Amino acid sequence: MNDFIDLFMIWNARINLSAARTRDEVKEHIEDSKHIVALLSGRVLDVGAGGGFPVIIAAHERPDLQLVALEPNHKKHAFLREAIRTLNLQNLDARCERLEVHPNCDYNTAMSRATFDLGSWFELARAHVVEGGRVLGFEALPRLDLPKEIVRHTYRVGGKSRAIVELRV
Repeated sequence: MNDFIDLFMIWNARINLSAARTRDEVKEHIEDSKHIVALLSGRVLDVGAGGGFPVIIAAHERPDLQLVALEPNHKKHAFLREAIRTLNLQNLDARCERLEVHPNCDYNTAMSRATFDLGSWFELARAHVVEGGRVLGFEALPRLDLPKEIVRHTYRVGGKSRAIVELRV
């Protein structure tokens, strides 16, 4: 992942992909992203993929997946395309689109990290996932207002308690 970190650091200095400014902060984002990888299956949609977390990490770790990254910001989309080319991630397709206009509704999994409010994310994403699929989001602090049927996959990163929150469709 050093190639990704190098690329991220160069681009982040120019276009503000993330608040991560040091290599250690980027490594923490990578470590955080790795926690979702085991939960992914089939065709995967990542919405608000900007800096590549978690979609670049997932594409690198799981070449068996077919991933689509949506990023409406043209500069961040350009970064994703450069990362795909540089890291030879043939299983990842980056599109400069908003979720609202994305026509595909046949994903096994949809994920998003720090793009939407979790409650809103579950409502928006379920329309893009097949029956039996799942919607995943990252949770920093436990919320009581999410659907009752969610499952939390808890973990620790950087000394902080976190969770991947899963909703089955």
